[in-house]
Amino acid sequence: MNEPISVMIADDHSMVREGIKQILELDGDIIVNSEAGNGKECIEVLDDSGTDVLLLDINMPNMNGLQVLQYLREKKSDVKVLILTIHNEIEYLLRAVEIGVEGYVLKDSDSNVLKKAIFTINKGDTYIQPELTPLLKKRLHDKSLSTSTNDSLTKREIEVLKLLAEGLFNKEIAYTLNISEKTVKNHVSNIFKKINVSDRTQAAVYAIKNNIVDIF
Repeated sequence: MNEPISVMIADDHSMVREGIKQILELDGDIIVNSEAGNGKECIEVLDDSGTDVLLLDINMPNMNGLQVLQYLREKKSDVKVLILTIHNEIEYLLRAVEIGVEGYVLKDSDSNVLKKAIFTINKGDTYIQPELTPLLKKRLHDKSLSTSTNDSLTKREIEVLKLLAEGLFNKEIAYTLNISEKTVKNHVSNIFKKINVSDRTQAAVYAIKNNIVDIF
């Protein structure tokens, strides 16, 4: 018989933790070895817990779940992370996937979905709530299209776009980059074609949305 999977539950509601613990330990193939009520406590307890899978809520005090996940990935922790949350907004899932989560399940799921997710990620695969998968694929596809457009811009075009987004006119851009105004015009024309916009305002919005310039 295989060793039971060792699970830690990090959630700021003790009744939620107790309920999940009872569900998971029913069949004997999962054991809850530790619990935490906030993000900071989760990190402290996890260091000594020998946990295989961490069930992590997003809404927690003293570091939320995404911050805990980020910390664990930066520290190259081996623990598999399954986010268990009420948030079905795709932005939370997208951010978790970008950071490097192994699983994402909603709190209103059946207990067999939660168990399946734990077994799946424990053996090295990923598990995303099936209803959320189509949305996630679409967002990742949109993101990759946007990134490939950025990649098609030359280094000089990105420099021009940054200055354009900051509100500089062609003459000022030419002076800043030490190139002719005619060259700037050509760059601007090429940029508009590549990112599919028709004016400087749209180009500036594109630059902000795609993190080419920072807004403070």
